[in-house]
Amino acid sequence: MAINSSGESFNKVNFATPRSFATTFRSHAKETLFPDDPFKEFKNEKPLKKALQYFVPIFEWLPKYNLSLFRYDFLAGITITSLAIPQGISYAKLANVPPIIGLYSSFVPPLIYAIFGSSKHIAIGTVAAASLLIAAMIEEKVSYDDNPSLYVHLVFTATLFTGIFQSLLGIFRLGILVDFLSHSTIIGFMSGTAIIICLQQLKGIFGLTHFTTKTDLISVMHAVFSHRNEWRWESAVVGICFLAFLLFTRYLRKRNPRLFWVSAIAPMVTVIVGGVFAYFAHVEKHGIQIVGHLKKGLNPPSIQYLNFDSQYLPVTLKAGIISGILALAEGIAIGRSFAIMRNYQTDGNKEMIAFGFMNIVGSFTSCYLTTGPFSKSAVNFNAGCRTAMSNIVMAVCMMLTLLFLAPLFSYTPLVALSAIIMTAMFGLIEYEEAYRLFKVDKFDFCICMAAFFGVTFISMDVGLMMSVGLSVIRALLYVARPATCKLGNVPDSILFRDIEQYPGSNEIPGMLILQLGSPIYFANCAYIKERVWRWIREENGISNSKENVVEHLLLDFGGVTAIDIAGLETLQELKNSLDSNEIKVSIINPRIEVMEKMILSKFMERVGKESFFLSIEDAVEACRFSMHHEPKAMNGFSGNLEAP
Repeated sequence: MAINSSGESFNKVNFATPRSFATTFRSHAKETLFPDDPFKEFKNEKPLKKALQYFVPIFEWLPKYNLSLFRYDFLAGITITSLAIPQGISYAKLANVPPIIGLYSSFVPPLIYAIFGSSKHIAIGTVAAASLLIAAMIEEKVSYDDNPSLYVHLVFTATLFTGIFQSLLGIFRLGILVDFLSHSTIIGFMSGTAIIICLQQLKGIFGLTHFTTKTDLISVMHAVFSHRNEWRWESAVVGICFLAFLLFTRYLRKRNPRLFWVSAIAPMVTVIVGGVFAYFAHVEKHGIQIVGHLKKGLNPPSIQYLNFDSQYLPVTLKAGIISGILALAEGIAIGRSFAIMRNYQTDGNKEMIAFGFMNIVGSFTSCYLTTGPFSKSAVNFNAGCRTAMSNIVMAVCMMLTLLFLAPLFSYTPLVALSAIIMTAMFGLIEYEEAYRLFKVDKFDFCICMAAFFGVTFISMDVGLMMSVGLSVIRALLYVARPATCKLGNVPDSILFRDIEQYPGSNEIPGMLILQLGSPIYFANCAYIKERVWRWIREENGISNSKENVVEHLLLDFGGVTAIDIAGLETLQELKNSLDSNEIKVSIINPRIEVMEKMILSKFMERVGKESFFLSIEDAVEACRFSMHHEPKAMNGFSGNLEAP
C-alpha cells in the first residue's frame, strides 16, 4: 500500500457534502416501502397499459392465455373442487357457521383472487386454523347456540375487517408487519392448532351433542370425558372407518407421489359414500348426526347484516385483525414457496391487496374468511395448474354445485367431516421441523414451543402473541447486544478476519482491530463502548511488553448501516477517553449515512480527516507508519487503563 510522507493513504475517503433531508427521506422511503421498485414498469412507452397490468394482474396473463394452458387448469380446477366441497363444509363446522356458508366461500373469493392475485398456484378457500380462531374469539362475546343469526353476522363483520386490514397493508406496502410471524412461530402455532382441532373432532367422532366453546386442551378433554353418557359407539365405528380410509390414501400418496390424486379425491369420496350410507341406513336414528338441509342458490347478499354496534365492535375488530394476519402469513408463504419451485416471482403487497379485496367482497356475499390453504394449493400444484384460471374453474364448478347439487350434501354425516378434518390436521403437526429447530437454533425452538404450548394449553390468540413477543425480544437483543469481533490478518494475504473464526490469523502488534456489525443506536451504544474497553483491557492485560500495548484502535464501520445522535455522542466520549489514555482511533469505511451524520455533528472535524480510511489495509499501513516515525507516547503499560 502506497503511503505518502505524512502517513496518509492514497485511497481518499469521500467527505462529500451531506445530502438534503428530502433526498435521504426519499431514499429511505423507497427502500422501506418500495424495495421491489414497482414503478419500473411505468417508464416505457405504454405506461397506462403497464399500470393496468400491474394493479390488475389478470390483464397481464389473460391476453396470452390459450387452450393448451386451459387443459391443465381445467383438470386442476375440477380436482380442487372435489376437495373444496368437503373442506368448505368441514371448516364451516369449525367456524360454527352454517355449512352452506363454507360452500359460498369457495365461489366468490376465488373469482376475485383470479383477477387481482399474482400467484399461479394458490387455490383459494377456507382454512382450519383461521376458522377455529375466528370462532374462538367471537364466541367470547356471542354463542352460536344462543343467538345463531347474530353470531353469523359478527363473522361476516370480522371478515370485512380482515379484508380492510389486509388491503391497507398492501396499499400502504406494510407487509413488513407480517414478517414478525416468523417461521418458528408459524410452525408452533399450526402444530398446536392442529392438535386442538383434532381433539375437538372427538365431538363428532363420539356423536356428542354438548361441548365446550373453549379451545385449550384441558377444557376440550374435560368436555369429552364429562359427557361420556352421550358417547355413541355407532358414530365411533363409522368415524374410525372413514379415518382409516383417509389415512390409507395419504400413505399411498407418500409411497408414490404420482398417486396424489387418490388423496385429493378421498375427502369427496368420503362425503359421497357417507351421504349414501346415511340416506339408506337412516343413521340419524342411530345417533349419527348429519349436516342437515342445504338450500340451493348462489350467495345471497349479506352487506345488510354487517354489525357495527359498539358492543360487538372490539371483538370483531380483534378477530378480523388477528385471523387476518395469520391468513396472510399462510397464504403469502405458500404462494412464495410454489413460485420458487416454478421460478417466478409473486408480489407480497399485491397478494395482500388481492386477499383483502376477496374478503371484503366475501363479507358482502355471505362468505367468511378465506386465504390460500396449503392442502388445496398443494393439490392444485400437483394437478398441473398453469395459471389462476384453475380458481375460476373451481368457482364455476362450485356455482353449479350451489345451483343444482347442494341439497345432496345435506345427508353428509358429521362424523365423516370430523374424519376429513383430522386427516388434514395430521399433516400440519411438523414434529420433524421442530426437531430441526432444536438442533440448529435453540432460541427459535423456544419461540416455536411458546406458540405450541400457548395455543395448546391457554388459547390461540395468547399462544400467538407469546411467540411473537419472544420473536420481538430476540430482535431487540440483536439490536441491544450487537456482534463485535476482533480481526487479525490471514497469513499470506491482505484479508482481515475474525480471530475466533480463523484462529491462525495474526494480530498486528500495537493495534486492536474491531469490527462492528450493526447500527449504533441509543439502545446499544453504551454496550458497544463497554465492549470496546473490555477488548482493550484484555489486549493490554496479556503482557506488559511494549509490543502488546494498544497504541491504535481501528474500528471497521463497514457493517454499521446507521447511527443516531446517542451513538455519535458515545463515539465522541470513547474518542476523548482514548485520547486521555494516549490511544489513537481510526474509523474505517463508514457508510454514506453514517458519514453524513459524522460530518453534520462535527465529529469528523474533532477526529480529523486523517483518521478515516477506506480499508483496513490502508489504516494498518498508516498506523505502522505512525508508530515507526513518531515518538512513543506510552512507555509501557502500567495496568491502570480505565474507561471514564
